[in-house]
Amino acid sequence: MASYDLSRRLVAEALGTAMLVATVVGSGIMATSLTADVGLALLGNTLATGAILVVLITVLGPISGAHFNPAVSLIFAMSGSLPKRDLGVYMLAQFAGGVAGTVCAHLMFNLPLLELSSTVRTGGAQWFSEAIATFGLVAVILAGIRFEQKAVPWLVGLYITAAYWFTASTSFANPAVAFARSLTDTFSGIRPIDVPGFWLTEISGAVAALLLITWLLQPAASSSSTLSSEAKL
Repeated sequence: MASYDLSRRLVAEALGTAMLVATVVGSGIMATSLTADVGLALLGNTLATGAILVVLITVLGPISGAHFNPAVSLIFAMSGSLPKRDLGVYMLAQFAGGVAGTVCAHLMFNLPLLELSSTVRTGGAQWFSEAIATFGLVAVILAGIRFEQKAVPWLVGLYITAAYWFTASTSFANPAVAFARSLTDTFSGIRPIDVPGFWLTEISGAVAALLLITWLLQPAASSSSTLSSEAKL
C-alpha cells in the first residue's frame, strides 16, 4: 500500500465500494425479477456478494488495502496499519463509492437513480446480528493477515457468504454499504431511519474484535522463552 499515493488509494477504495454495492443491489434486483422464492433470491444475492469480494480484495488490495468499509478502516487506523490522517478521506471515499454503486445498479435495471428504502430492519435481534457479523468480519481479516495473508480475499468472501445466512440481518457489516442500501427500495434495502442503529452496532462489533483478536494473537512471553530454550537444546 505504501507504494501508491493517497489519490490512487482513495480511487481504489471508492471503486471497490461502488462495485461491491452495485453487486449487492444489482444481484438482489435480478434475483427478485427471476423468482418469487425469497430463499432462492437470497441465495443468488449471497453468492454474487461473496464472489465479488474475492475479486475486489484480490485486485485492489495491493493498492489501498481493500477496506471498502469504514469499520475496517477505523480498526486499521486504531492498530496503526492506516495513518490516522487518512481515515477521514478513506471513509468519505467509501461512502461516495457506495452511493455511486447504488446509482449504477439502478441505472442497469432502469430504476430511479436513488429511491429511499421502505424495508424495515430494526430491533434487538437485527442490531445484535450486525455486531456479531462485523465482529466476525474483523476477526477474520486480522487473523487472516497474521497467519495466511494470501488467503484473505477468500476468507472474507466465504465469511460474508456464510454470514448472510447465520445472521438475522443478512450481515451488512459495513456502515458505507448500509447507507448506500438505504437509497434503494429493492430487495437489499434498509430504511434510512434504521441505518444509525446498524452503524452503532457495526462499530461496536469491530472494536470488540480488535481488542479480543489483538490479545488472542499475542503469544505469552513465557511460551516464547520456552520455545527458544527448546530450540537451543
